[in-house]
Amino acid sequence: MEFVKRLLLLVVALLLAFTAVGTIGVAIANEETEYQALELFTDVLSIVRKSYVEGTDTTELIYGAIRGMLVTLDPHSSFLSPEMYQDMKDDTHGEFGGLGIEITLRDGLLMVVSPIEDTPAFNAGIEAGDKIIKIDDRSTKDMELMEAVRLLRGPKGESIRITILRKELPEPKEFVIIRDIIKLLSVKSRMLTDGYGYVRLSQFQARTGSELKTHLHALRAEAAEQFKGLVLDLRNNPGGLLDQAVSVSDLFLAEGLIVYTEGREEGSRLRFQAQQAGTEPDYPLVVLINGGSASAAEIVAGALHDHERAVILGEQSFGKGSVQSIIPLGDRSALRLTTARYYTPSGISIQARGITPDIVVPPLVLNGQDDVRQMREKDLQNHFKPLENKQPLPKEVDKNAISDEDRSDYQLMRALDLLKGLEILNRRPSSAA
Repeated sequence: MEFVKRLLLLVVALLLAFTAVGTIGVAIANEETEYQALELFTDVLSIVRKSYVEGTDTTELIYGAIRGMLVTLDPHSSFLSPEMYQDMKDDTHGEFGGLGIEITLRDGLLMVVSPIEDTPAFNAGIEAGDKIIKIDDRSTKDMELMEAVRLLRGPKGESIRITILRKELPEPKEFVIIRDIIKLLSVKSRMLTDGYGYVRLSQFQARTGSELKTHLHALRAEAAEQFKGLVLDLRNNPGGLLDQAVSVSDLFLAEGLIVYTEGREEGSRLRFQAQQAGTEPDYPLVVLINGGSASAAEIVAGALHDHERAVILGEQSFGKGSVQSIIPLGDRSALRLTTARYYTPSGISIQARGITPDIVVPPLVLNGQDDVRQMREKDLQNHFKPLENKQPLPKEVDKNAISDEDRSDYQLMRALDLLKGLEILNRRPSSAA
């Protein structure tokens, strides 16, 4: 019983600490009820330790209790064991051993948000919307997201077998994939044709803003004085670091609000402003988004849209309008906790709504293929319901040659057409009426 008493004091201390940082979502009516609830927890823990048929690990029991608590919240809050926390830090720095897929949970199953270009999963034919029902021989039903990430990652050269469900396949299909070192190049760029640049952001990592600046300078230098416009491709970009979304937006905005966040704590209520220093020239800009564009990608698209700096083209975005804070704990584990909602400069929350493009262009579907609808935030279990918005929603080759790969990308070609149209309009002399 002495152990249980000490543990009860520890849990009370943790509960008070969690309350102080806003992690307890339901206020307990009074101290007596609070004590009774904690006593119930420690009673169960004591019974399990004493009477369970096999010996138990107290740390694992506590970890399991924390996971169970966070499961009752939204799909983006989770507990990170020390190993998972380290994996997450490796992820934001752009290198880890694994397959190269972004995953989320839907109806208790793992869903592929998007495969990352030039990775083992992408090359094996894994597609956005695939449901992963098994990892090796282990069912993924009701598996915690970070546990799935841990199982999918591993040393380079080791194989893993995953079983997927896909709408157009009559039965589950197994894929055997060899893990590799996933080096996430968050920025890629090239000239589409003479004077028109293209930049692809695959996600928002620790150096994305500075890398994008370097790529943009190189593109403009290549075009000399004939830089006519840019396509910024955020399709299937699952997001990443908030500060890098601000940094990317700031490159295209000389002033004004980029994004602001609102939460229960004062520290979660932040405002980010654009700075004039380092702003790109005011060339025509088209931003491509789709159902795989989420979180930080939506911050960028929303900011550039609200400031009328870019035309947004493509499909409705994912709709993840919440901010997660990483709170380190004493044993090198951490909480990934949703602490705020973010809003575009005009006061629009895209939570479970997404950003609507100025010009809706679905991908071109050929040869009778099914147009598979991508999963979005509103499809996730326990997602935050959208709040009322503060403002109404708004309705070395020939440089002139376009590659066959680019020509087959219907949305990209429409973005290029739009840039050309804007450039033609800007050349026309104005006339007085």
